[in-house]
Amino acid sequence: MRVFNLIFVVEPLTSILSPSARGEAENVAVMLNRYARRPYHRCDSRAAAFSLVEVVLALGVAAFCLIAVLGLLPVGVQTNRNASSQTAVSNIIATVVSDLRTTPAAATTSPEFAITFDAEKTLFFDASGQASPSLSGDSRYRLNVTWNSAPTGLHYAVLKATWPAAATPANASGSTEMFAAFDRN
Repeated sequence: MRVFNLIFVVEPLTSILSPSARGEAENVAVMLNRYARRPYHRCDSRAAAFSLVEVVLALGVAAFCLIAVLGLLPVGVQTNRNASSQTAVSNIIATVVSDLRTTPAAATTSPEFAITFDAEKTLFFDASGQASPSLSGDSRYRLNVTWNSAPTGLHYAVLKATWPAAATPANASGSTEMFAAFDRN
């Protein structure tokens, strides 16, 4: 609808209105015409779009942020792997300590892992927590049980688990150590 169409529509109505009401109707018609023209009004292209420099800067900032996040990805994966290994080793040590605690006082060897009190023992565990006395291709963790001297009836054990199993405890990528006391009276 163009301006002259609205004026012709409003003009017959204004002829029957009082002068003050006629002024109001003409003001409303002008305002409606202004709103009717607005969608067809062209805007200044400098105010309505981004410049090439702004787009390049925005892409540069986005690329920098993306590279920073992708750079942290390997660190996050390694941290997750270490946390999983730490949890698995803690469960293995808890199982071995439980086995040693449930050994009857008359017995000298634990029933599940065949650990002899006051004798050093090395066990190897796979990813599911199954123990073996020797290193195999499935071995993931190494557990060394060493005993410290103690008064009669008391046994002090140091349980140190390291991973990977093939590495020596000095060269392991991760380790967990626990001290346990056993009263054998």
